[in-house]
Amino acid sequence: MITIKPLKPEDREAWEHLFRAYIAFYERVAPQEVYDRAWREFRTGERMHALGAHLGGELVGITHFLVHPSTSALTDVCYLQDLFTAPQARGKGVARALIEAVAAWARDRDCDRVYWHTKESNATARRLYDQVAVNRGFIQYQLPL
Repeated sequence: MITIKPLKPEDREAWEHLFRAYIAFYERVAPQEVYDRAWREFRTGERMHALGAHLGGELVGITHFLVHPSTSALTDVCYLQDLFTAPQARGKGVARALIEAVAAWARDRDCDRVYWHTKESNATARRLYDQVAVNRGFIQYQLPL
């Protein structure tokens, strides 16, 4: 049975392992300070939030999200920034359960919608995303500063 709950201090090591795997999946590298900052933000729970998926007592999935205002909505929107499932737990409903938990969290806070991005080439994740959400066809651009 999959259990979704906020991360606890004892999840730190397993969370960081999963988050490092997520960063590596997208072919990025992050210094230790990034992980430390994110963890501090999650523990505060004011600006950035995190949930963990446990299966058989083991942390096997994580999601990070935040809320922000929108010019096109009367209420805030929720951005699901990161979602990662351990390879051994894939295909067991972990990612779907994490998305549903974020949606429930956002709904409880009167958010207008939950949205996220993924790489066009991430076919495995997109099969799930196409089942649970609508692809509006937007393309993301970034301007590094």
